[in-house]
Amino acid sequence: MAKKKKEVCPPLALWLITFSDLMTLLLTFFVLLLTMASMDNSILTKVTLTTADLGLLDKRGSGRVNAKERLIVDLMEKPWEVLEKQQRIKDLLYPDDVLPDEISKSELDQNLDVLAKQDGVALVFTDQILFAPGGSELSDQGKFLMAKLVPMMTQTDAPINVAGYTDQSDATQTPLDLSGDRALAVLAFLVEKGVPNSRFSLSAYGNAFPAVNELGRPVASPKNRRVEILLKTAKPIGGY
Repeated sequence: MAKKKKEVCPPLALWLITFSDLMTLLLTFFVLLLTMASMDNSILTKVTLTTADLGLLDKRGSGRVNAKERLIVDLMEKPWEVLEKQQRIKDLLYPDDVLPDEISKSELDQNLDVLAKQDGVALVFTDQILFAPGGSELSDQGKFLMAKLVPMMTQTDAPINVAGYTDQSDATQTPLDLSGDRALAVLAFLVEKGVPNSRFSLSAYGNAFPAVNELGRPVASPKNRRVEILLKTAKPIGGY
């Protein structure tokens, strides 16, 4: 009886086995790379959270700021809570220990309002603490007050509108011109200190919108001569 010949694996089949092994190795290598990348992301996330918890946040642009500015922004992003927390916002922006001697706490409270608006929160400064009477250049204390807003403004990307208002008592210019010049002086100073100019818009209303009393009637008031800095932090309905 003849012996059965031993089957020999053709060279092509050997090549296919080698190619299959190579593809398996490559697939394993890519899976390993993907796993390592996921581990790196997890580690970076933990480091960022730990940094924030310590009270230091990366400032958009460069450097770092204290978590106090982030807290102010959080309050400003909830306009519906401003009535209850406007004094808290004032105290965070201008603590007693940083106010210069020429600005008392009571004077600041009388000449600064924090108001809820439809599209955000407005910081309203009268001309008494920003400008010389009838002038449109920021005074030294006006520059001080505006400079204290910059760290908070750099912690949000919210658009900012600067609006000027005045009345007929400032007779050096027409009300419209003076209100525009004052708003522009505030805007230019904030841009000079590092707030991106692309975020700003400018409005001038002259004497068109005076302060009103409880009955809704216009009254003569220092608050007719004011600059409103509106941070448009309110998100549209359905927005993120």
